[in-house]
Amino acid sequence: MARKKDGVNRSEEIRQLYRAYPKLTVKEVVSTLADKGIKVADTLVYFVKGKLKGQRGRRKRMVANVAASTGTSRNDAVVTIRKVKGLAAEVGGLNQLKALVEALTE
Repeated sequence: MARKKDGVNRSEEIRQLYRAYPKLTVKEVVSTLADKGIKVADTLVYFVKGKLKGQRGRRKRMVANVAASTGTSRNDAVVTIRKVKGLAAEVGGLNQLKALVEALTE
């Protein structure tokens, strides 16, 4: 567990500031916390800000990966339709392919 100097968790104070005002610069965060009486090094602010940004980045990548693996786009559907048409042509037409599929489902 992290030590708390003066009973204040400085990292949590930085996180709360960035949640409330995400566009703040590091100098503004340091001066805002100094007004509250909390002494913070700019390196700690950079560290916490990087951690927060990294979490958002990982979350975006995870969502994108899930969408890419589970969803299909229009291009994939067109390719699939062309493959089915090619297969139908190989087996003797669409009616013959339909009969084969029905035979497989029995």
